Amino acid sequence: MKILLVEDDQEQREPLMVALSQVGHLVDGVPDGETAQWLMGEKDYDLLILDWLLPQVSGVELCRFHRQLGKGAPILMLTARDTIPDKVAGLDAGADDYLVKPVDVMELLARVRALGRRSPLWVGDVLTLADLTLDLTTMTVHRNDAKALLSAREFQLLEYLLRHPQQVLSRDQLEVNLWEWGSQPESNAVSTQIRRLRQRLAPLGVDDWIETVYGMGYCLRIPGEPGQ
Repeated sequence: MKILLVEDDQEQREPLMVALSQVGHLVDGVPDGETAQWLMGEKDYDLLILDWLLPQVSGVELCRFHRQLGKGAPILMLTARDTIPDKVAGLDAGADDYLVKPVDVMELLARVRALGRRSPLWVGDVLTLADLTLDLTTMTVHRNDAKALLSAREFQLLEYLLRHPQQVLSRDQLEVNLWEWGSQPESNAVSTQIRRLRQRLAPLGVDDWIETVYGMGYCLRIPGEPGQ
């Protein structure tokens, strides 16, 4: 999933980003509400994780802003406020769930999995193309009796390709959707990841399913099928 995490405390934000990334999520972690508002307008996220107490623009205000944009991604609030009036205020603003600080990472990951199933972009725990299957919970790819375990970046790349089969995806499109906000991927980052993913898929006999469309980008499709 693509997640927006807004937390002004770096010592809390970075460990959460690492934990979420290790299980395959793509995380844009930002320290303030103004940056978060800009990203909400630019990107579509599967899930938002918002700290309640943020400088200038609070988590509750971000909830309202996100809903005013007409976006339906679920929102998890991180807060030290656990009174009933506070919960009511957050829910009325558009939050879907609460997690009281200090955050337990295992509980956070469980809440994320549960909320992810509410996302308008949710399509299930498994993505398939013909007999190729990607398990989103274990970060493994299967074909018949063969399987391969993917790194986080390989998993994110294959997931994105499987969500857009038969489509030619440009390098810029892949960079925007597969690298975190604020990162500066090298000029050959996309081609390097494509090469590594092909190597990982070779034992399954599907490395040639990722086609290079010269001058345009890459496309995931079965060789020989209509559209070639």
